[in-house]
Amino acid sequence: MTSDSIQQDVFTVLHGQASPIVSRWTYRADDPYAISFAVRRSTDRWVEWLVARDLVIEGLTTPCGIGDIRMRPQRVDGYDVVEIEIRSDTGSAVLEVDRDLLAHFVHGTLEIVDLGEEMDHLDLDEAIARLTGSAAA
Repeated sequence: MTSDSIQQDVFTVLHGQASPIVSRWTYRADDPYAISFAVRRSTDRWVEWLVARDLVIEGLTTPCGIGDIRMRPQRVDGYDVVEIEIRSDTGSAVLEVDRDLLAHFVHGTLEIVDLGEEMDHLDLDEAIARLTGSAAA
C-alpha cells in the first residue's frame, strides 16, 4: 500500500436507538499506535476520541479496555458487532459497529504499519520539537 493513512466512515448504532449515526475511523502512519474514532452528532459536529490501535485489534475478538473506552465483540439481532462503551465525567454511551467493517479497517492499518514496526514510523525528534515548542533539528 502506498498511502500513509486510511479513513473509513461507518454507520454506527447508538445502543437502543433505531437510527444509525456516522462514525469516522482514521489511522496515520506518523501516529502508528493510535486510531482516531469520531462520531458525527446531529449538529454536524464531530466528537473525536484517540484510542490505542492495540485496543481496537483486541476488541474484535475479546472484551478489553479498562479506561474511558471499553470494547467487546457481541452478537446483536443476528449481527456480529463490536460494542464500544465510552465513559466520561458527563455521561456514557454504548455504540455498536459492524465487526466485519471494523476488521476491514484494522486490516488496512496493518497494511500501512504492521504490528511491531510502529517505532520505524515515529519521528521522535519532531515529536520532541512539538512538545518543547522548538524547531525540529
